[in-house]
Amino acid sequence: MEPPPGEKKVAGKSPTRIAFDRLRKDKVAVVCTIVVILLVIAAAFAPLINKMLNIYGEASSLPYSPTDVLYFGGPNNGLPNVGPPVNGFTADHPLGLSPGQGLDNLARLLLGLRTSLLIATLATVISTIVGVVIGLVAGFSRGWLDRLLMFTTDLFLSFPFILGAMAMAPILRARFNDEDIDGLGRAQLIALIVILVFFGWMGLARLIRGQVLSLREREFIQAAQVIGVPTRQILFKELLPNMVAPIIVSISLSLPAFVTAEAGLSYLGIGLTGQPSLGQTIFDAQNYFEVYPLYLWAPVVTITILVLALNLLGDAIRDAFDPKTRR
Repeated sequence: MEPPPGEKKVAGKSPTRIAFDRLRKDKVAVVCTIVVILLVIAAAFAPLINKMLNIYGEASSLPYSPTDVLYFGGPNNGLPNVGPPVNGFTADHPLGLSPGQGLDNLARLLLGLRTSLLIATLATVISTIVGVVIGLVAGFSRGWLDRLLMFTTDLFLSFPFILGAMAMAPILRARFNDEDIDGLGRAQLIALIVILVFFGWMGLARLIRGQVLSLREREFIQAAQVIGVPTRQILFKELLPNMVAPIIVSISLSLPAFVTAEAGLSYLGIGLTGQPSLGQTIFDAQNYFEVYPLYLWAPVVTITILVLALNLLGDAIRDAFDPKTRR
């Protein structure tokens, strides 16, 4: 029905639409979204960017010998003879070359960013699926199944993350490694994702269970049960759509946590060792901090910017979906 002349038409908005409207008005969220998108684009197109700039981040693709671009002997032994730290900056290698290998630092940084974001994204997606399914089943079921799932969740929460990662990494690598270089890299990648998922689903499972406990007593759920709607349909078509907000918030906070965890594990030698990643780059650069600080600061600053942007964006998403906050 058309409103009377002189009155504006009132249109209803869903909670998700209201949240996205609030996000668009949040300047911090907009800036962080732009930063994250730029970093994701740089990571996704890292091989293409490296090819366009004619820079190389892997030893297998180097068109020159490391002896052509490195000092050997003297006080600068192992340092690059092109660009910093001995010479000035050059446009051919904006962040310089890596000591000992002669790889381009910018190319290696982009490839490392690509690997770290890939691992963090896969770990976030898989752990979210696991956490949502376990939380839904535990919250909707009553009796022994709920108690068993929550006991398992508490058991995983009580296990030390670093100790578990150190114990699981060699076992998983041996399981997936088929004794060649590609197989080792693939085994390390799978092992790292499995470890992050293994210790990353519990928080969301507990959150979803709490939401289901409050929703399962609502009239629309009881009505669905009375008319004989299958349990799977109640879980995934009635309950799950009402938990989009906490799931989105959890994803936005899990992603930076997994980026940091990947860097930390790679730095400790538990993660990736034979392929570029942000943590591996920091591990390689730690011994050159005194003579070549740029080699270390470049990946550290990149991780800081990425994690800070993701965290601030996660906070903004959480506030946008919370009707009690006003920003």
